[in-house]
Amino acid sequence: MAKGRFRSRDSRNEPQFNFRINEQIRIPEIRLVGENLEEVGEHVGEKIEPGTIFSTRTVLQWADKVHLDLVEVSPTAKPPVCRLTDFKKFLYEKKKKEKEMKSKAAKTVLKEIRFGPNTDDHDFEFKTRHAKSFLEEGSKVKAYVHFYGRSIVFKDRGRILLNRFVAELEEQGGPESPIKMEGKRMLVVLTPSKKKGK
Repeated sequence: MAKGRFRSRDSRNEPQFNFRINEQIRIPEIRLVGENLEEVGEHVGEKIEPGTIFSTRTVLQWADKVHLDLVEVSPTAKPPVCRLTDFKKFLYEKKKKEKEMKSKAAKTVLKEIRFGPNTDDHDFEFKTRHAKSFLEEGSKVKAYVHFYGRSIVFKDRGRILLNRFVAELEEQGGPESPIKMEGKRMLVVLTPSKKKGK
């Protein structure tokens, strides 16, 4: 059973976590959650419903009996939310999940599609087909209308074009945020839709 507050070792390649565990959880009451509470309850002779508020001292006694750690997983909740778990295993799973998320984020590619305010239908359809393929492959798509010189007065055309672009791709993806201006470019970023069954 681990003791005190734990901070994972400083490493540039590892996600950092800071948890209060066991005796360092000094607030009088906590909310207990977890999938193993029925099993813990059988060992300590209590019926433990997930989400119930208990005396911290009582739960620490249970933790000692079943050789698990009391880990504070949501310190800002009132009362704090904790779970009974093997802390080393809990931390390992946290690090593993964090690395997987970073790996997925790193693999996300941003493809750019460029339009002019006077883009014709043929060019629009050609670029929209490319965008559809990018989204289906899992890439994000940034589409923008670049306004040259006095063409900046045709902002309405750019907005109409990008709204049409978003509508054409609604099955493959959706906008991260509303269409916006950045300098002389009006843009929108589409993220791939989550496939059902995956």
